[in-house]
Amino acid sequence: MPVVRRLGAVLGVVAAATGVLAAVLLSPFVLEALSSSKSANWNQLSQIGAAYGFTSAIVSALALTGVAASLTVQNRQARADQVQGIRSYYLELVRLELDDMPVFQPVWGGMDIADPHEQKRHVYADLMMNYAWMGFEIGTIGESLLRDMLAGMFTGEAGRHYWSRSRTSWTASSAGSRRGRRFLAIVDEEHGRAVAAGPPTRSVIASAPAGPASPAARPSPVRLTSTSALIGLGAGLAVGSLLRRRR
Repeated sequence: MPVVRRLGAVLGVVAAATGVLAAVLLSPFVLEALSSSKSANWNQLSQIGAAYGFTSAIVSALALTGVAASLTVQNRQARADQVQGIRSYYLELVRLELDDMPVFQPVWGGMDIADPHEQKRHVYADLMMNYAWMGFEIGTIGESLLRDMLAGMFTGEAGRHYWSRSRTSWTASSAGSRRGRRFLAIVDEEHGRAVAAGPPTRSVIASAPAGPASPAARPSPVRLTSTSALIGLGAGLAVGSLLRRRR
């Protein structure tokens, strides 16, 4: 991933600068060890060490630059994690909408699509496009794979209709970065190439096979027993009333 490679390069620079700085600081002791006399002239060694002052300042500046670059990369990574969290929440909202379009679709606003199947295709195409954008933005989906995905998407009328309806909103949300502008350019190129190749394939919903006819409902034995008991009770009450009248 580009972020990981960038972080590795920054850490490599920091490690190299730290090593050079350590070598500069330890150089007087190395010179003493290499000296033929144990009683070293520290005035002479101090003059030699002063000669390394400029180099030491440069190495220190490089080390600070590496630390600053590392903090910048960490800040960008934290920002990417926040964006990923927001998009994951958005995808969860879209999944809820797909589960029950008549209930949740009015919350997002009116849609100029009457057919319920076409509405679901539009929402699913939006999920596909967001997946392609997130992968392209972080580097897991390269340009060749992105073009292959879009070429398959734009062969059908659902994908073409989606981009015709949503291009304006995508331009407003993604054109602010260089990566986003490149993504929009690729999508436009593949959409134009698909349109120039010919008409799209129709989206046909196959009708579900008719299931076996359900058998006629038969009254259960418990229901028949209850009905018979009620009829017998009513008949008994009627007969008892007639006998009382005769008496």
